[in-house]
Parts: sequence; structure tokens; C-alpha cells
Amino acid sequence: MTDARRPRSPQSQDLSVRPDKKTRLGSASPARPGTPVKDEPNTKSGGKNSSRKKKQKQKHTLPEPYTAEFVVATDVANLLGQETVDAAVAEGSEWSSPFQHREELELTVSALSSSGDSLSVVPSKPWVIVTPLALPGEKIRVRVYRSARLYSYADLLDVITPNPEFRDMSRVQCKYFGKCAGCQYQMLSYEKQLDLKRDVVVKAYEHFSDLSPSSVPTVPITIGSPLQYGYRTKITPHFDAPPKKLQKSADKPLVTIENKPDWVKIGFNQIGTRQVMDIEDCPIATPTLNEALPPLRKNIIEHAFLQPSSDQAAASELMSSTNTGHTLEKHVCVTDHKATVRERVGDNTFEYIAGSFFQNNNSVLLPLTSYVRDAIFAHHPSGPTAPPRPTHLVDAYCGSGLFAITLARSFQKVAGIELSEDSIRCATRNAQLNDIPPDQCSFMSGDAANIFATVQDFPRDQTVLIIDPPRKGTDAKFIDQLLEFQGALVVYVSCNVHTQARDVGTILRKSEARGGRRYVMESLVGFDLFPQTAHVESVAVLRLV
Repeated sequence: MTDARRPRSPQSQDLSVRPDKKTRLGSASPARPGTPVKDEPNTKSGGKNSSRKKKQKQKHTLPEPYTAEFVVATDVANLLGQETVDAAVAEGSEWSSPFQHREELELTVSALSSSGDSLSVVPSKPWVIVTPLALPGEKIRVRVYRSARLYSYADLLDVITPNPEFRDMSRVQCKYFGKCAGCQYQMLSYEKQLDLKRDVVVKAYEHFSDLSPSSVPTVPITIGSPLQYGYRTKITPHFDAPPKKLQKSADKPLVTIENKPDWVKIGFNQIGTRQVMDIEDCPIATPTLNEALPPLRKNIIEHAFLQPSSDQAAASELMSSTNTGHTLEKHVCVTDHKATVRERVGDNTFEYIAGSFFQNNNSVLLPLTSYVRDAIFAHHPSGPTAPPRPTHLVDAYCGSGLFAITLARSFQKVAGIELSEDSIRCATRNAQLNDIPPDQCSFMSGDAANIFATVQDFPRDQTVLIIDPPRKGTDAKFIDQLLEFQGALVVYVSCNVHTQARDVGTILRKSEARGGRRYVMESLVGFDLFPQTAHVESVAVLRLV
């Protein structure tokens, strides 16, 4: 494995497919951990001020809260224990790595982090080594390349003693596995992957929600994806700009498939780096996208590298669509991020701009939306003595209308709210495509200062609120508005269970502090939208009692 760890600015092209059922090729690594941050003192060799600067206390930067690195750092601290961490901080040794750069050592893996990396406690000092692709109980040989607070990152050089209960390399279906940063779990059974992802959800609420264990329901096994390979409908192959020497040269060589230079690499990042590795196919991507990848690579090789703007990132979406109304659905690939992509989810058709967000695993969207519907109506049987059934739905962060449209026929009235005007236009178009009248399902651009202003006439005791925010989660202003609105049920769908745990904890605590009716967490479960990776999504259901 290369030791180059300097961040680079790769160019990229998105591959997306255009069928009525789309396959989007987005980033190959949905939840790749960041690199540790360690600020070095600003000193230069020589000069009268250098010795004074060297004596100044070195400053270090902690990771931003709820980033991937922040979660790894939390896992490290929990593995070492609070008493050990406090002792290291008290003596000022928490940033003092016991290892030199590129030092090699043998370790036994203690646990897995939520990122899928292994955590190995060093016997000689309260310190942890973070290594990719190793499993609990395995004896490994590693090479340290960077250090942070209480831990160091290392490359995996060898698995000396594998864990036979977990590891089976015959399961691996990708020739790049072990080098490409996209997948972490191909050597595991799918049942084990789902079990590990359940643990991520459990740990997130233990460490980030600030809730008592009694407030968090038992988390069942993660709900799996119908497809474990060939599911990804969007990938983003990256490529680096030509070397600066070549960019400035007047005599530029002809770059073709036949004489491709070594510096021409089109693919995904190598583990632990921002260095692009050459990749010609991706087993987790849909067959349509893999068919489109070779001609795309050829086009990049023969045209992109010698353009004047080749040092700037290029992007085009590759997606898969299905032709509605035809017996046979044909998938095509889209490489223009401004193009319209068509997707099928069950009986519903969706169109959206290729460069905008839509879930990358179409096979799991029907199970996901069906689960949300079942959770909403779980405690509302019909009958004269039954509690009032939900009749109204508010889909905040609605995007192009996935939940609003798939659930619309179960409600009398649905309102989708978004800050993005482009998303509102797509969602409105999607309601028309699915013959849902505007008086039943409408989409409105909400003002962040008063997101629920457009649905004040909804009956609160029969209204369900769905929120599906970006990775950073929601904020205090939104939560305060949610609590003021007081819908009967809140379904929080999240692509980052750690920010979800933080937000759900805040909602429950604030609602209790307000007095009167309060929210309780009724259920919590993980969804596997990215098999073979460590990423897990989650759905939490909160009921007003």
C-alpha cells in the first residue's frame, strides 16, 4: 500500500443510468472515514526565533463533532475507558504517539469501530491503532502512518492469524478489495454484516443521544437489502489532473487507451489516501453502469486530460432509468449531471436531476418505504373504539418526494416541504407522473424560520411528520418548531445514525421539559442501503403520549 497521504483534489465523473428505474453511480465510498487532524508547530530550521517556537506548546485540533473521524475518536476513547483517557490528559500524553512514522508492529484486534476499521489496544501504553480490513481477535502486522489524540492510523500489511468465524476470503467478489476504499466487509457473511450494523446503531444511541437505556427500545437486526451486489445506481469515478509539467508543456503527448501513461488513473480512492487507483469495474454497481464504464474511461483518457480546464473537477452522472409503460424495462446510462433521470419504486415513478440527491440503492427503497408506512399505522387498527388514524402527512426535507408520494395513497392530505425550489419542482412533477391530485399531495418551499407555516391547518392529533435530513442532521431551530407543531408521530429517517441519535435525544429531552404531552421513542432499526460497506442508515419512530 502506498504511503502517500497528502490530500489531493481528484477530478470526477459521475455515472448514472437512465431507465424508468434508475441506477445512479455516486461516490464509491458512502461513509469513508476522514483522516486525523494534527497541527504541527509553525517552525523553520535556523533563525533566531526557531528555538523559541519549538519550545512553545504544540497545538492540536480535535475533529469536528459528528464527522467520521469524531466517531472513530469516540470509539477509541470508549475502548480505552474514561479513567485511562483522563489519566493521559492529566499527564499531557494524549497526543504523544509511542510509534515512529512507518514503524511496523504486530497487534491483536480488540474491536471494530463504527467506520468498519479495526481498533487494537497497544499493550505498552494506553494507545489504539486504527487499521482497515482487520477483524476482532485477529493477529495483524501493520505500519503506522499518522497519529491523532490517543490513536494512530496504520496500513494493514498482513493478517497473521485470521478469525475463521468471521473471515472467508472466498466471499470477496472484487479484485480491488483491500485497496479500494469503497468496501470494507466483502469477506464477511451478509448476516454478520447486518449484525455489525445493528451494533453501530446501538452504540450511536449509547454514546451520542444522552438518553437513559430505558428510553431507547431494543434494536432488532438490521433490515437487509434485496441485492447485496449490483445494487448501486450511481458511482463517481475520480481522476487526477495531468502533472503540472505536462499542463505547462506546449508539446502535449497524445493520450490514448493504447499508450495510457502511468499517471492516468480513473477510479476510486485508495484506502487511507486521496490517491486515485485505476478501476475498470465495480461489483456493487449495477450491470448497466459497469457496461457504461469502459467507454467513459476511454473518453476521459482520450479527451479530458489535454483540455485547458483539465485541472478542474468534471462531473457527469451515470444513472439507470426504466421506460414506464413498457413490458420490458430497459436501463440506460446517464453521464450528464443536468439530465433528468427516471427511477421506479414499486408502482411509483420518480424523475429528478442527475446531479441532485436520490437514494443509490433502488432495491431497498420499497422495503424502506413499506416499513415506514407499517410503522405509522402499527397502533391504529380500524374499529369504533380505535384511536384516530393518521390522516395527514408532512414530509419535511422531502427532496423529490420519495416518502410523500409512496405514502400518499394512505393519507387524505400530504404536504412536502423543502428549502430547494428545484426539488419542489421535481416533487410536483412526480406527483403528476403518479396521478396524485394536487389537492391531495402538494409541495411547498418552506421558510427555514417557519418551516411549518404552510401546514398550520393540519389536525395535530392525526398528523405524521417524516424528516429525512442530510448527514449533518437537523438543528435546534427545526426541533423547536417540530415541538411547537406537536404532530402525533415523528418518523426520523437518517443517513447518519450519530446525528440522528443526537437529534432524537434532544427532541425527547426538550419535549419532556416542556411539560404536558411528550415524545417517546417507539422503535429504532437500521437499514442496509450499502451492502459490503460499513455504512448503515436508520429509522426512529417517536410517538406523542
